[in-house]
Amino acid sequence: MERISNADMSKYTSFRAGGCADELIIVDTPEELLDVLKELSEKKDEYIMLGNGSNTLFKDSGYHGTVVKLGESFDEVRVHENKVLAGGGALLSVVARAALNAGLTGFEFASGIPGSTGGAIFMNAGAYGGEMKDIVDNVTLAKRDGSGLVTVKGSDMDFSYRHSILEETGDIVVAVAFSLSKGDKQDIQATMAELTQKRNEKQPVQYPSAGSFFKRPEGHFAGKLIQDAGLKGVTVGGAQVSQLHSGFVINVGGATASDIIDLMHLVQNTVYDRFGVMLEPEVRIIGD
Repeated sequence: MERISNADMSKYTSFRAGGCADELIIVDTPEELLDVLKELSEKKDEYIMLGNGSNTLFKDSGYHGTVVKLGESFDEVRVHENKVLAGGGALLSVVARAALNAGLTGFEFASGIPGSTGGAIFMNAGAYGGEMKDIVDNVTLAKRDGSGLVTVKGSDMDFSYRHSILEETGDIVVAVAFSLSKGDKQDIQATMAELTQKRNEKQPVQYPSAGSFFKRPEGHFAGKLIQDAGLKGVTVGGAQVSQLHSGFVINVGGATASDIIDLMHLVQNTVYDRFGVMLEPEVRIIGD
């Protein structure tokens, strides 16, 4: 277990921006995780879990609480028959590679999502027509108060668009079993290559960002609304609405969390004034 005081969270998040957390605790085993959760619960200390940090922004003023992160031992990925078993810290790209090597299909859509398995379950991550809810067999969770581990069926996770029951319970993903189907390795590889090419052509992957910044509003596409509002390329400080894909806010260099949040508000207000649609951030914004 590692404890870091006054941890610079820009080093742990894909935006490469933001302030410090009072404490960062990196746990190495499920037992350590339960001990830490119990300790924080008993002390009534505020805390959040952080996955790969690819969908999270800490405000410049920082976070006056504890950030808990899973260590490398939670990165393990194993295959058993048609199931891929992944630790909560495993990157989706690594899970996708394991599925490919085993000739299992169904995970291709997630191969380019830059998050961890735990974060993906928490927000029911999706892309290219697939979502976590389509392939999750069961999830092993640590109870928020550290009282123990439980295994929950995928059908009991209350998955919906960018949502799971974990947003209400605060329980933490320790491991996931994905149920996939036998497929042709060449076909799986070709699909993954095609999606990677699409992503690289249409998304600003060379800049720090948190992926799609806004949730898809019902009946609309966030990127199209932003583009139609004339906001493509608009910049606040070091933050910019990507010129390649208007649904992305990127750090073009030296952006602060405040730049990113100010740009978010500018986009929200302009789109609302033009089209009467209030865009909601998909990114978790943490801080006082």
